[in-house]
Amino acid sequence: MKGFNGMEPSFKQENVIDKEERYKAFLRQFASLIEGETYKISVLANTCAALKEAFGFFWVGFYLVEDGTLVLGPFQGSVACYRIRKGKGVCGTAWAEKQTIVVPDVELFPGHIACSSLSRSEIVVPLVVNGEVRGVLDIDSDQLNAFEGNDQKYLEEIVRLLAETLYE
Repeated sequence: MKGFNGMEPSFKQENVIDKEERYKAFLRQFASLIEGETYKISVLANTCAALKEAFGFFWVGFYLVEDGTLVLGPFQGSVACYRIRKGKGVCGTAWAEKQTIVVPDVELFPGHIACSSLSRSEIVVPLVVNGEVRGVLDIDSDQLNAFEGNDQKYLEEIVRLLAETLYE
């Protein structure tokens, strides 16, 4: 059986292809996956599924700004927190600061919200449209120090494509 958008299983994380090459391949296919689709929930759901399938992330999902709080949106992984206030935890802090936050060890992040005790590191990328945060992409790993500069670079590009597709 083929993986995300017809990719052969060799695209998956356990193979030798390095992470940057996986991101480049992912972006080529991701742009065509979301092109022309405007229903937000469907696009975000497929984005979560594609990221989890391509990279084997422990948890990947979106929290969307609604009535002054982050509300759980589409995700792949174990049960998650329903709501997060602005400035609280990694997601709320990324929202408040309007910038990506990479946390090598969630136990060391002041005020970390532990939706799963198995989460060890995290990256949160805000979805910013016209200077306003509309939501965040939240990705957790069950390994320490799982995210670095290339993750941030390419995940920000993925979120930028989502903003263009869904809000412009």
